[in-house]
Amino acid sequence: MASRQARLSSMTVALLLVAAAAVQMLVVDAATETASPSASAKKRPVVPAVIVFGDSTVDTGNNNAINTVLKSNFPPYGRDMHIPGGGATGRFCNGRLPPDFVSEALGLPPLVPAYLDPAYSIQDFATGVVFASAGTGLDNRTASVLAVLPLLKEVEYFKEYQQRLAKYVGPDRAKHIVSNAAYIVSVGTNDFLENYYLMVTGRFLEFSVGEYSDFLVARAEEFLTSIYKLGARRVTFAGLPAIGCVPLERTLNVLRGGGCNEEYNQVAREYNVKVKAMIARLRAKLKGFRLAYINIYDAMVDLIDHPEKLGLENVSEGCCATGKIEMGYLCNDVCPLTCDNADKYFFWDSFHPTEKVNRFFSKQTTEVWLSLLR
Repeated sequence: MASRQARLSSMTVALLLVAAAAVQMLVVDAATETASPSASAKKRPVVPAVIVFGDSTVDTGNNNAINTVLKSNFPPYGRDMHIPGGGATGRFCNGRLPPDFVSEALGLPPLVPAYLDPAYSIQDFATGVVFASAGTGLDNRTASVLAVLPLLKEVEYFKEYQQRLAKYVGPDRAKHIVSNAAYIVSVGTNDFLENYYLMVTGRFLEFSVGEYSDFLVARAEEFLTSIYKLGARRVTFAGLPAIGCVPLERTLNVLRGGGCNEEYNQVAREYNVKVKAMIARLRAKLKGFRLAYINIYDAMVDLIDHPEKLGLENVSEGCCATGKIEMGYLCNDVCPLTCDNADKYFFWDSFHPTEKVNRFFSKQTTEVWLSLLR
């Protein structure tokens, strides 16, 4: 009964968020122009490019170009990104995202551009490109909730990108870039929190939560197989974080004291076990596929339990506004209470980490990816 009440509360808040977004769109200027980064890499690149798929954890601005309320191309998003091409780019953060840090660590530009951003061209995309869309998931129905790009569309853009790349650098060089690039995939959280537990697409009627996990893992396997067939060879795939510990879910978990929703965290752990088994199967099945799992869950829980490791003071609320429910248009430049120093916080808004935490997590991804070269 408590679980159903929590789900209904989630649905109520989601509807309020969407309604509030419509109001906020009238007062927030979401048309932020960005310039192509001019900073050059300071060391010899380890790989020719970084190529990214997924959701808001890695979307560097694709949602700016589509008709959705889920955007972040306005202040205070991007307020702490003081580098060329920075500012409110559409990243759901006060600064950079993990792909940006991975790119820089591998000797490439410090910002990985969004494929749909008109400020960039194929010249920029030759060294890095993001196809991700905030709010999407492994389940195509998840993308329909807030009218964002489904994962299948991200794959279509990847095909189009290869055609454009071949025209720009020639077929042989394009093939080299695609086969030797560092691939980053981060997706899955929205399938549970935005889809299954909100009860808006009917998936909760079709599947038990365990069956839905199996369904998502099967979709992940199909996706990874598809990009392998298109040339991807070295890929990191992130597991689910502790989804019950994001501020929004803590806020909705009032019936259990307002702490982390352990039911959701258990679902994440069980899903991750299945993902690791799927990854092992694909590595054995697909010749030359260097596929690695990124354990975000344990890293997140460890940092929440031991915030002093990163000098954090608040791991339960976001920096923006009250930090309890605000995200997207509800996190805007006129919101009161936004913190002065995001480096003291784990979360920037009610759903996404701060730049400081993104930098910390990106080190794990970089290390795992480099291991794929050995």
